[in-house]
Amino acid sequence: MIVLAASARCAQGTPDACGPPAHVDDGWEFAEPAAAGFEPDALCAVVSGVGAGSANLHGLVVERGGRLVAETYRRGEDRSIYSLFARETEFGPTVRHDLRSITKSVVGLLVGIAAARHALDVHTSTLAFYPQYATLRSPERDAITLEHLLTMSSGLEWHEMLGSYGSFSNDETRLYWDWAPYRFVLSRPIVAPPGTRFEYDGGGTAVLADVVVQATHTPLRDFARGVLFEPLGIRDWEWVGDPYGRPLAFAGLRMRPRDLAKIGRMVLSHGRWNGQIVVPADWIDASLAPQIATGDGLSYGYQWWIGAVEWHGTQHRWAAGFGNGGQRLFVVPDLDLVVVVTAGAYNDPSIAPVVSDLLRRVIATIRE
Repeated sequence: MIVLAASARCAQGTPDACGPPAHVDDGWEFAEPAAAGFEPDALCAVVSGVGAGSANLHGLVVERGGRLVAETYRRGEDRSIYSLFARETEFGPTVRHDLRSITKSVVGLLVGIAAARHALDVHTSTLAFYPQYATLRSPERDAITLEHLLTMSSGLEWHEMLGSYGSFSNDETRLYWDWAPYRFVLSRPIVAPPGTRFEYDGGGTAVLADVVVQATHTPLRDFARGVLFEPLGIRDWEWVGDPYGRPLAFAGLRMRPRDLAKIGRMVLSHGRWNGQIVVPADWIDASLAPQIATGDGLSYGYQWWIGAVEWHGTQHRWAAGFGNGGQRLFVVPDLDLVVVVTAGAYNDPSIAPVVSDLLRRVIATIRE
């Protein structure tokens, strides 16, 4: 039998690439690779390569049809967002990992839940939620809706360069330190009509999270716990805050990779978990639909990236949460597949093709 990942040793973080999954009290059931439609030896080779390779990959979780099929972890250098020093960490199925900007995709789901429960209309002007910013009002700014923030097409100027995190040349850094971050975001110069141009923008996500708090009258961490994490059985998580205690909506979540896979499975199940509606199905559909081209061959939905991967000569669409350093939550609806990758290559763009290739190699081992 080959069901990849853990054993007792891996539960402490030491990889056992082709052993049975770790038995952790997190609600997951397991499937042997062959029963889940994989070629076992081929999948074993892919997962073993995670631990043997030179890339700073920390973990891989493969789930199909509602069951864990494979997982592996390794020791690696890591640091939390805005921390000054990296440290060696022994990763495993019970160790939390930074999600970085996968946090944005989670916020997108929270907006959908808030919209369904509190009649929040995404076509509403964003400035309607900020009467205190009356001096910012203009026909051009009033045209920027919540949906434009969801699709990162607000038309507001934003500079978020990968190599400049922590520097004030990066607008995202201002979100961490600024006493009035939402005004900072909404007062940026307008450089394009809303809905016409994609610009990667963590500021829009910060505003969306604040709107959720306003609409629900609930702190963001409490809302996430009650409507998303607890229904999925996610108990061990952290939402890192800024110096003022505000959760970093654009990059602050830390979570076990197996729990992140639960979010992926819920998304693939059209918003359901164990028969319960967690996120409305129509919101999932809109989130995973290409809403705007990003200019690099991909598209963007509601805080989710959209792309495609080949399998058996046919292109199959995937949707994903992306995070700095190589964090990924991939869902592939046609293949009923969830793939989670964690890594520590922060601010290093060379990790992106490594992770994309890892997804392709996992999918290549699916035989049916």
